[in-house]
Amino acid sequence: MIAVSWCLAGGKCRYDGTAKPNDRAMALAQEGALCICPEQLGGLSTPRQPSEIVGGDGEDVLWGRAKVMTADGRDVTAEYIAGAEEALRLCRERGVTHAVLKSFSPSCGCGCIYDGSFTGRRKPGYGVTAALFKRNGITVTSE
Repeated sequence: MIAVSWCLAGGKCRYDGTAKPNDRAMALAQEGALCICPEQLGGLSTPRQPSEIVGGDGEDVLWGRAKVMTADGRDVTAEYIAGAEEALRLCRERGVTHAVLKSFSPSCGCGCIYDGSFTGRRKPGYGVTAALFKRNGITVTSE
């Protein structure tokens, strides 16, 4: 079983209320892939302020060494962790072994995320959900 970021499958769940449709993810969703939006699962609204990880990456957030902050300075770390945990629960329930996730996202980024400066610069790392999935044996790739 495969999971995909809902925004890649056409869900208008990104911070700005849009989708980022991706042909591969949309095909996987039509074949029964589990579509997830960890931010919404964590209780964040759509639309919402853009967020970035400050002080590390998703692994650092899970260890309590970094935070997820909105562009206007609100700490949303708890919501990102809650959403990642709920996404993992759903994946376990469905037997997910692989996830196709949205690149650069503070939740779903795989291998590269924004650097926390809200300037568009990127750095190596994983989002909170991608890091939690990796910890739990789910293979993660970007779109």
